[in-house]
Amino acid sequence: MTSLTPAAELAARQNRPYPNDSAEYRQARVALLAEEIELRRHIERVAAQRRALPPGGVVPDYDFCDENGETVKLADMFGPHDTLITYFWMYGPQRERPCPMCTAFLGALDTPSKDLMQRVAVAVIGRSPVSRQLAFARERGWRHLRFYQCIGDDFPHDYRGLAPDGSEWPALDVWTRQAAQVRHFWASELGGTEDPGQDARGAPDPTPLWNILDLTPAGRGADWYPKLEYG
Repeated sequence: MTSLTPAAELAARQNRPYPNDSAEYRQARVALLAEEIELRRHIERVAAQRRALPPGGVVPDYDFCDENGETVKLADMFGPHDTLITYFWMYGPQRERPCPMCTAFLGALDTPSKDLMQRVAVAVIGRSPVSRQLAFARERGWRHLRFYQCIGDDFPHDYRGLAPDGSEWPALDVWTRQAAQVRHFWASELGGTEDPGQDARGAPDPTPLWNILDLTPAGRGADWYPKLEYG
């Protein structure tokens, strides 16, 4: 195993002041950089641990509807790949408009999904008809995401997109396929893992919106959420 240079040493090597930096600022920034390096290494360790998960459960035989009105299975969403990423978004038939935070996540996923689909399949699943999902996607200018409607509520019930009281919850999942068998590989398991004072969030949170705001002095804030439209 390769021995890593201590994070504090790497950070100290990178200590090149910007114009008019104070000594106090540089000292604090170098200390922070060391923590950021450690965080990156921790994320990479977690990713390796995730890749080493044993096989997940075999997926039941759910039905979905694609944009052509055809009934398909989860296995059909893989295309030529052996890995599928799905996002169940909060846009059921009872909703006049989709969840703004689901929209923020999917908006950030649309463009890179063209790159992602070179290695894995990507699909968005909702409870509304595909035509309704696509109409909103076109309104937002999304071009690359593929949408499906779950037929019935067994799938969102089983994979935590729908609570017993009927309320929707976003669900990010990864699936694998070997021959005709599809297994559940990983889920974000969102909700219930947040610390005191935090809104529900993934661990780690994949949403670019929140990660970029975390770079700013005010952070995410306690009372701001994305909207579908701004005045």
